[in-house]
Amino acid sequence: MLEAPKPKTITTQAMEQIRQLIFDGELAAGSDHLESELADRLGMSRTPVREATLMLAQQGLLEVRPRKGVRITTLSLKDMEEIYSVLTELESLAAEEAAQAGLSDEDLCELKQSIEAMEEALGNEDREAWAIADDAFHEELVRLGGNSRVQSIVSMMSNQVRRARAMTLYIRPLPLKSNEDHRAVFDAIKNGNAAEARERHRSHRQDAREVLIDLLKKHKLFQL
Repeated sequence: MLEAPKPKTITTQAMEQIRQLIFDGELAAGSDHLESELADRLGMSRTPVREATLMLAQQGLLEVRPRKGVRITTLSLKDMEEIYSVLTELESLAAEEAAQAGLSDEDLCELKQSIEAMEEALGNEDREAWAIADDAFHEELVRLGGNSRVQSIVSMMSNQVRRARAMTLYIRPLPLKSNEDHRAVFDAIKNGNAAEARERHRSHRQDAREVLIDLLKKHKLFQL
C-alpha cells in the first residue's frame, strides 16, 4: 500500500511561493527585497522565509545579501544560451541511458502520463497545464536516466528555464511540435533505441532554445 505524501514544510511552502512570484514577474529581476517584506507578503515568520531564500539562491533565482535582504537574479540572453546548452546535453544523455535501461511499461507509466496530460492541455489550449506537464516530462526523463549527478545539475538549472518560459508562455505559438518531439523520445526509449532517443531529445531541446531566445530578443524581456 502506497504511503500518503508527507505534508510540505513551511520552508518548502515559502520557497514555492517566492519562486512563483519570481516566475510571475511580481518579484522583478534586479529588484531588492527585505526578509521582513517577504515574510509579511507570505504571512509567515522570517525564519522559514530566510531558509527558503537560501534554497532559492542555490537554484540561481536570487542572491542573498547579508543585512540587505535579497536581490532577484537578472539573467542575460548569454546566460540562457549557456544554460540551454548544458541542459540539452545532460537531458539527451538521460534519454540515451533510459533507452539502454530496458524499462518496462510500468517504469514508463509516468512519462507516458505526462505526454497525455500535455496533449489534453493543448486540446483545451490550457498553457499553464501544459507547462506543468512539460516540467513533469523532463523531470521524469532525467530520473529514468538513473544518473544522480545529472539529476542534481539539471534540477539546479531547470528553474532558470522555467522562469524564462513563464515570461513567454502566452506570447509563443501553441507548442504542438514540442509534444510530437516528446512522443518520439518516449517511443525511442520504449523501443530501446538509445541513439535515436538521444538525438531526438537533443533536437527537441535545440528547437525549444531557438523559440525561447527569439521571443526574449523580440520582446526585449532579458538583458542582451
